[in-house]
Amino acid sequence: EPGAGQVSGLWEASTRPATPRVGLSGGSPAAGGTPAFLSKTWKGVQLDMAAVRPGLGRIIPGSSILFLCDMQEKFRHVSFFPQIVSVAARMLKVAQLLDVPVVLTEQYPQGLGPTVPELGAEGLQPWSKTCFSMVPAVQQELDARPQLRSVLLCGLETQACILHTALDLLDQGLQVHVVVDACTSRSQVDRLVALSRMRQSGAFLSTSEGLILQLVGDATHPRFKEIQKIIKEPAPDSGLLGLFHGQNPLFR
Repeated sequence: EPGAGQVSGLWEASTRPATPRVGLSGGSPAAGGTPAFLSKTWKGVQLDMAAVRPGLGRIIPGSSILFLCDMQEKFRHVSFFPQIVSVAARMLKVAQLLDVPVVLTEQYPQGLGPTVPELGAEGLQPWSKTCFSMVPAVQQELDARPQLRSVLLCGLETQACILHTALDLLDQGLQVHVVVDACTSRSQVDRLVALSRMRQSGAFLSTSEGLILQLVGDATHPRFKEIQKIIKEPAPDSGLLGLFHGQNPLFR
């Protein structure tokens, strides 16, 4: 099948996952703890399998955080901007339902404007930054959560602030889950190569729905019906399929 080799090469799990912060957690999914099917008992201690087997890239609400990067007014011209903001808004709604903390940044807001209202982030206090990485500006948010293992990353641009943020987080031993349908760039070549670059460095690439269903974990979750309504309609097309159908000269 044309393009199949490119797809498998980009999306296969990295062989060099970062070493995460190790911790133990338990409890019900509703409380943000580890669902029963993600835990095992060893010598009388309940182990969080997301920590014990980090290479699998499992995520649970109690040890995750959502990063929303620089979805601002002056970036409206960027390719697929409305679509990636729509998907990021879904991630934000789900995070709020599951009590997953959320961090929002704005790149030089004096010149690039505020966060766009359609993201639905009015209740969040944005962190202003000039560094391409989100991490220096929000380091205290990370330090305040010793149980944190997984960062879900949305925003733009993929080859700039998303890539720099991912590398800084990986360097701190955190797992990074790039929400591929919630990240974009002005250049789709930059977008594709940056996704591949992050995978090479140990980040996990996933879609918004894939990550949302990982966070919920079970159809009996008390918030599942609400979340089901959010993902009932497929996420809008953000041009990802075009990256794998021989249209990008770097990956033919």
